[in-house]
Amino acid sequence: MTAKQLPGGTYRVGDLDLTRVGYGAMQLAGPGVFGPPADRDGAIAVLRAAVDAGINHLDTADFYGPYETNELIHEALAPYPDDLHIVTKVGARRDEQGGWPPARRPEQLREQVYENLKHLGLDMLDVVNLRVGGVHSPEPGSLAEPFEALAQLREQGLIRHLGVSNVTAEQLAEARAIAPVVTVQNMYNIAQRDDDGLVAATAADGIAFVPYFPLGGFSPQQSDALDAVAKRLDATPMAVALAWLLRRSPNILLIPGTSNVAHLRENIAGAGLDLPADARAELDAIGT
Repeated sequence: MTAKQLPGGTYRVGDLDLTRVGYGAMQLAGPGVFGPPADRDGAIAVLRAAVDAGINHLDTADFYGPYETNELIHEALAPYPDDLHIVTKVGARRDEQGGWPPARRPEQLREQVYENLKHLGLDMLDVVNLRVGGVHSPEPGSLAEPFEALAQLREQGLIRHLGVSNVTAEQLAEARAIAPVVTVQNMYNIAQRDDDGLVAATAADGIAFVPYFPLGGFSPQQSDALDAVAKRLDATPMAVALAWLLRRSPNILLIPGTSNVAHLRENIAGAGLDLPADARAELDAIGT
């Protein structure tokens, strides 16, 4: 399968053509995204299967593990194909309890960029997202100082493109006043629709919107509604959620994660699920 044969085809991100169905490497680390994988060979097999399927958009972070997923990517896929693009994140660390404390001082960000380069075996990172908020939602405040630090690293040739993660519309505007932004990575799905306006705004400006947690934050009632649609379509709730996202806006790129090759293939097929008009209307109503 080629990139153009994947559901949704590709989307232009800066000067890169990324498959709209990507792969998120977070689940390759151990429990709680901490420590090594239980099955290292299986993790490597998933990464190779993703690329073999035509996916050229891998999402990762050096704080997954920490370091584990990036080292796995390097072991599994280097030397990298010319059209493979790795998107990573900076702005957080892992503590001994497995927490995610912020690490956004300029010197911390510079160190994280160099660590990503080292563990991925790269001279330049394709896209680096600055993580600003918490795990589930943005936090108020200026991102100018950390984003300026990343912009300087971009000018030095260590980063090709910049993005932001867990941000508000105001923070995105602040970042864009400093340097070009090619991606926004926020929590967004059928049930969690707070960013509807941001999806539309980024689409208008040619910025990729990359949602995570496609099944996160659902109430029991919303889950029941999704399950009912999935059952009627003879599909899984994940397939329905991914298919809805892919059709929500042309600038939405998916990064579902898994540590299982069969599940990877199910996610790819699920994103291409046909959603009849009545099913889409019913799904749209879940988030209102």
